[in-house]
Amino acid sequence: MDKRRPCGRGSGRGPRVVHRKALLEALAEELPINTIRFSSRLTSIEAQSKQSSSLVTLRLEDGTQITAKVLIGCDGVKSVVARWLGLGEVVNSGRSAVRGLAVYPQGHGFKHEMQQFIDVGKRGAFLPLTDKELYWFFTCNSTFKGDVELIRREVVEMHANNFPPAYVDVICHTDPSTLTSASLMFRYPWDVLFGNLSKGTITVAGDAMHPMTPDLGQGGCSALEDAIVLSRHIGGESSAAKAIASYVKERRYRAAGLITASYLSGWILQQDGSGWWIKFIRDFIFFRLLSKKINNVVSFDCGRLPE
Repeated sequence: MDKRRPCGRGSGRGPRVVHRKALLEALAEELPINTIRFSSRLTSIEAQSKQSSSLVTLRLEDGTQITAKVLIGCDGVKSVVARWLGLGEVVNSGRSAVRGLAVYPQGHGFKHEMQQFIDVGKRGAFLPLTDKELYWFFTCNSTFKGDVELIRREVVEMHANNFPPAYVDVICHTDPSTLTSASLMFRYPWDVLFGNLSKGTITVAGDAMHPMTPDLGQGGCSALEDAIVLSRHIGGESSAAKAIASYVKERRYRAAGLITASYLSGWILQQDGSGWWIKFIRDFIFFRLLSKKINNVVSFDCGRLPE
């Protein structure tokens, strides 16, 4: 097994972890009261053109009907909006992930840096959020089923049994309510490059546009990039349709590149290292030639919000 040094050391860059609840609350606090409608599954979309303007009618599962000038679908990997636009369905990468939050009431004692462990077909890491909490993940080529306790026991006893004791201890300290498992899905990059990412004033963002494997940790980051770029174009263009078109043009190649780089990083790092050909691909082509380019993909400045 290969234990790699903490990510981002000496570069001034690296992963950052934040509670999802804290992020959602920070975003929600910027919106007017009653802007967010909960438990409202989107069932249908109808685009209408009236003279010089376009309107979008949304119908929700509870019977509510909403009319809007612009529709931005941020409804995840199973996006109704993406399907309406005609984007190709997401595909299974053949890998699954388990994620959780470990809690040490007396303090965990780890440095605030990411520790990552790689084995044949397996990858695990943990990263402190606070002095008492750590986020951890584990990815492999298996599919996890059952309740959270069964999944945690399977990871510890069957998959991570040859990982360092510190990593296993982190898993054993997991708050069961935070443990999740899911297949790692992505959209083919050519669907993003050549597919319909918009129609008039309707478009997608985040996982609805560019679901990717988590190997570069860019899923949430790229969604925030989408928001900044989109708001900049909406604030600078003469019409909503032009703003959407400009946004799609700017994000298309960036998103396709992230999907590709994330998939390749995960695939190469988790391959069996015993074959000479995979050693050549991983050690020479990936680490010597591609890793710097991939780091440049991650270190991206999407610009500023409009004043």
